[in-house]
Amino acid sequence: MEGIGKMGLNDYQDGENLQLACLIKDAQAKTTKTNSQYLALTFSDQSGELSGNLWDATAEQVAAFQPGVVVELTGKRSSYQGRPQVEIQALALAPEKRPEDFVPQAPESVADMKDALRPFFTAIQEPTWHQIVVALVAQHGEKFFTSPAAKTNHHAFAGGLAYHTLSILRLAEAVCDLYPALNRELLYAGAILHDLGKTLELSGAVATQYTLAGQLLGHISLLDGEIVATCQAQQLDPNSEAVVLLRHLILSHHGLLEYGSPVRPQVREAEVLHQLDELDASLLMMDTALAKTTPGEFTDRLFAMDRRQFYRPQE
Repeated sequence: MEGIGKMGLNDYQDGENLQLACLIKDAQAKTTKTNSQYLALTFSDQSGELSGNLWDATAEQVAAFQPGVVVELTGKRSSYQGRPQVEIQALALAPEKRPEDFVPQAPESVADMKDALRPFFTAIQEPTWHQIVVALVAQHGEKFFTSPAAKTNHHAFAGGLAYHTLSILRLAEAVCDLYPALNRELLYAGAILHDLGKTLELSGAVATQYTLAGQLLGHISLLDGEIVATCQAQQLDPNSEAVVLLRHLILSHHGLLEYGSPVRPQVREAEVLHQLDELDASLLMMDTALAKTTPGEFTDRLFAMDRRQFYRPQE
C-alpha cells in the first residue's frame, strides 16, 4: 500500500496509508452526540505529532490506550478543517518498545548544551545571583536537560527546557552587546532560572502531563518558592535588593497578569527577558508549523499566536 514503510508520522501525505509504531502522547475519552464513546488521541514519534479519533472505543480500549504507551498504528493520513490527522483503522499495544525512543529530541545534544551553558554561568559574578543559580540548577540536575519546556506549543520535546534556556541566553548576549547599559549578569541569571520550575510543573518528556503542583501553582510560583528556600538554606536574605530583582525577573517574565505573571516587568532586564522569551517561543512555533506546510500555502491556525496563520513562501 502506498505510504507503508515510511519513517515517521510526519513523513506521510494525505491519502497515504500508514503502519508504524508510535507513542500515545495524549488520550481523552469523549462522547459523541449519540452517546457513543470514542478516544481522542495524539500520537507522537521523533518526527512530530498526529491526532486521530478511535471511534466506538470499548471500556477495555479506554483503559489500555493511555498516555505513555507505545502502540502499533494502522490507518490513513487525511485532513480535517485544514489540520492533518490519521483515520485509525487498527491499534494494538506494543509493550516490547521503549516509550523514550518515540519522543522528539532537542536539535542539540545534552553534552553540547552543557558546554554552551558554562560561559553564561561563569559570567554571573555577582555572589548572590551566582550562588542561587548554581544551587538551583544543581538541585534540578539532569531533569533540566531532559524536560520539555511545555506540554504543547513551543519546545515540547525532550531537552526542550535546556534548549529554550540556551536560546534565550544567546539572544541575551547579543542584546547586551548592543545595549551595554543592561545588567548582563542579572539578565543571564533570570534567563537561566525563568522556566526551571517546568521540571516541577510537567511530568517529563514522555506523554507530558501537568503535575498537581503544576496545575494548582504553576512554574512561576513554584520557582519563586524555590528561590526563597535556597536563600534560607544558603543564609541569604530573600528580601535583599539583589534577590528581589532576580525574583522580579522570574515573576514577571510572562509579561501580563492574564498570561500568568503575578506582576508586569518593572525593570529593564525583566522587560528584555519577557521579550526574548516571547521571541524564542514564537519563532519555534512558527518554524514547527512552517516545516509541515507546503511552499505557497499557509500553516494551520496557531492557537498560541492569536490563531494566526503564517505563509510559507515559494522556495
